[in-house]
Amino acid sequence: MSSNASPTTEKGPKRLRPYQLSIAIGIGMGSFTLLSGIVPQFTKWHATSEVTREVFEGIPGPLQAAFYTILPAMLVWGSFQFANRIRNWERGAPDRRRTTPKNAKRRLADYRAGVYMRTLLRDSAAGLMHSMMYFGFLVLLGVTTVLELDHQLPESLKFLHGGVYQGYVFVGDFAGLMFTIGVVWAIIRRYVQQPYRIRIKTKKEHGIILGVMLAIGLTGFGAEMFRIAVSTAGGKDMSFESWSFIGYPLSQLVDGSSLNALENWHQAMWVAHVVSFIAFLALLPITMLRHIFTSPLNMYLKDRDRPKGAMRAMPNLTETSLESFGAAVVEDFTWKQLLDTDACTMCGRCTSVCPAHATGKPLDPREIVLKTGEVMAATAAHAPGGMVSPPLSVDSEITIGANSLFERITAEEVWACTTCKACDEICPVHIEILDKILDMRRYLSLMESNFPAELGNAYRAMENQGNPWGMNQDDRADWAKDLNVDVVDPGAAFNHEYLYWVGCAGSFDDKNKKVTQSMAKLLKRAGIDVAILGPSEMCTGDSARRSGNEYLFQMLAMPNIEMLNGMGVRKIITQCPHCFNTLANEYPQFGGTYEVIHHSQLLEHLIDSGKLDISDATLEERITYHDSCYLGRHNDVYMAPRNVVSSIKGVDVVEMPRNGTKGMCCGAGGARMWMEETIGTKVNDERAAEAISTGASRVATACPFCYIMLDDGVKGAGKEENEVKVADISIHLLDAIENGERIRAAGAAPLSAPVAGE
Repeated sequence: MSSNASPTTEKGPKRLRPYQLSIAIGIGMGSFTLLSGIVPQFTKWHATSEVTREVFEGIPGPLQAAFYTILPAMLVWGSFQFANRIRNWERGAPDRRRTTPKNAKRRLADYRAGVYMRTLLRDSAAGLMHSMMYFGFLVLLGVTTVLELDHQLPESLKFLHGGVYQGYVFVGDFAGLMFTIGVVWAIIRRYVQQPYRIRIKTKKEHGIILGVMLAIGLTGFGAEMFRIAVSTAGGKDMSFESWSFIGYPLSQLVDGSSLNALENWHQAMWVAHVVSFIAFLALLPITMLRHIFTSPLNMYLKDRDRPKGAMRAMPNLTETSLESFGAAVVEDFTWKQLLDTDACTMCGRCTSVCPAHATGKPLDPREIVLKTGEVMAATAAHAPGGMVSPPLSVDSEITIGANSLFERITAEEVWACTTCKACDEICPVHIEILDKILDMRRYLSLMESNFPAELGNAYRAMENQGNPWGMNQDDRADWAKDLNVDVVDPGAAFNHEYLYWVGCAGSFDDKNKKVTQSMAKLLKRAGIDVAILGPSEMCTGDSARRSGNEYLFQMLAMPNIEMLNGMGVRKIITQCPHCFNTLANEYPQFGGTYEVIHHSQLLEHLIDSGKLDISDATLEERITYHDSCYLGRHNDVYMAPRNVVSSIKGVDVVEMPRNGTKGMCCGAGGARMWMEETIGTKVNDERAAEAISTGASRVATACPFCYIMLDDGVKGAGKEENEVKVADISIHLLDAIENGERIRAAGAAPLSAPVAGE
C-alpha cells in the first residue's frame, strides 16, 4: 500500500470523471462546429450591408464541406488524446485541491496572475514575447468565433457591418500582427540568441510548432490580402477595408493582377491557413503546446491545504499499516504532481536558478519534471499502444521498461538538492518540483537506506544525542553561563511570555553561540520575558525530514510537541529559519500549534516599537544581507532582517545581484549541511564570492547554517574577519549599539588635562 493512498468509503452520486469530461467537451465542440456548417445551407441568411464581408467568400463548396468535416473530427480526436493524458494524472494518489468558499478567491487570483502573464513578466522580454503570442492568438480565436456567430444569425440580427465591422477588422489585424511578431521573436530567441536554459532543451518539435504558428499568422494575412484584392478586381469599392491596416495595403501590392490569378491565390492562401490551423490542432494534445490548457489549470490549483514551507504530512509511522513510504513509482505521486509534468512549459527558469545545477552538480529541476513525465507517458496502459507522447520528445536510445521513477531519475540528482525552493518560486506555472524530490528522498531513505554515508552520521547523532552535531545534551545551555537566562523545567507550567528555542547550532556551534548570546543581551535590553529549555530541548528534526527520514523526524518531533503542549507554551522565538519553519508549519500536523516568531521579525518589532533603544547604534560600514531560503522563499520573510540592518545609522546597505526571491542558497539546506560536496564548485564558495564582489565589509545572515557556510566561503576566498565580517544580524546590531555607546561615553568623558588657551 502506498504512503499516499487514502482509503475512501464514501459513496456519492456518480459524476463524470475528468477524462470523460474531456471527451464530452470535445464531442460537444465538434458537434457544434459541424452544425454551424450545416445550418447556413438551409437558412441562406446573408448580410445586406455593403460594409461587411461574407463568410467563405470566394471559397468553393467542396472546400467548405471539407472544412466542416475535418475540423470537427480534429476536435473530437484531440479530446480523446487529452483524455488519455488526464487518465495518466488519475493514476496518482489523492490530493485535496477542491475549490471551497475559503480558497476560491485565492484560486482565481492565482489563475489571473498566470493567464495575465504576471509570473512570466518577471522576465520582461520573455513575458512580453509570450504575451504577444498568447493574447494575440486568443483575440484571433475570438475574432473567428465572432465571425462565425454573425454567420449564423438572420439578416435582422447580423451586427458585423458598418463601423462595427471596421473596428472588428482593425482588432483582428492588430492581434494578428502582435501574434506574428511574437512568433518571429520566439524563433529569434530560440535559434539566434539561444539562452542556455532554452538551448539545452531545444528539440525538433519546437521548430515544427513555431513554424506552424508562423504559418497561421502569415497565411491569415495572405488570405485577407487576396480576398480584398479579388473584390477590388471585380469592381467593388473596398476602401472601407482600409481599417484592415495590414491586409488592405498588402492587397494594393497585387492591384492589376488578373481576377483569375487572384482568385486562385486567395483559395490557396485560405487552404494553407486552414491546413496550418488543423496542424496546430494536431500538435496541441501531443506536444508541449498542451500547456495552453494545462498551465492555466495548474495555476488555478496552486492553493493547497498546507503552508508554503511544509512538506506533505505522513501518518504516525509507529502506528500505520503502510508498507511503502515516499515515491518510487508514478502512482506514488499525487494526481496534481502528475498534472505538473504536462503543465511544464520547458522554459528552464528552474534550471537557471538552481544552485546545484549552477555549480556543476547532477541536478536539473526541469529534468525531474520531464523525466517523471516520460516515465508516466511510457507506462500509460490505458492508452493505445500502452503509451502517450512524453512532455517533450525523448532521444530514441532512451528506453523505459517500468513505471519506476528511478528508471530515469538517479539518486545523485535527488541528493544534490539543497531544498532552497528557488525552482518552485520562479516557475511561471506553479509546478511543485521540490515536493517531488522530497517524496523520492523519503523512499530512498526509508525503503532503501540509499543516502550519502556522511548523512548516516547525522542520523545516528540525532537519534542518540538529540542533535545532529553529536554533542552532549547536557551542554545545551553552556552558552548562557553568566548571562542570567532562565532555564525552565519541562515538567513545570511555562510562566514566561516567550520560549526562546535556541536550536542545535545556536547551542553547540561556536560561531552560532555568539548569535545566541547576542540575542539574549538584546532581549534583556528590550525587557522581554524569555526562558530556554536548555538540556530538554531536542532537534526539531528539520534535517531528518528534509532528507527523507520521516521516522527519525517523528521520533524527535513528537516528544518536543508533547513537552511544549504539557508546559502550555504558546509563543516561541527562534533564530534558526529551519526551526522556525518546522515549529510553525510542520508541528501543527502532529498537534503542536504555536505562535512562532523569527528573531529578525522580533528585532524589527522591538526597534519599531522603541522597546529596543538603537538611537545611538552606529556603524560606518558597507553591509550586504544574504537571504535565508527557509526564511525567504519558504516563509516569505524578506524585509524584516533588511529593516533591522538598515535601522543602523551610518551603514551603507548594498544588495547582492541575486537577492530576495531570486537569492542564491548557501548550500546547507535539505540536510546538505551534513553531506560532503565533492562535485563542481561549492555552493557556499560561489555565494561568498558574490557577497565579496559587493565591496561590503560586513555580510549579514539570519540563519545559523548560512552563517557557517558564508563565513567558511569568505575565509576560503582569503578574506580575514577584519576585511569582511560575516555574522548574524543580531551580532551586527549589538556591535552597532555597543559602538554607539562607546562613542557617546568617549564624548561625555571629562578631559584628563586642560586644553591650552582655556
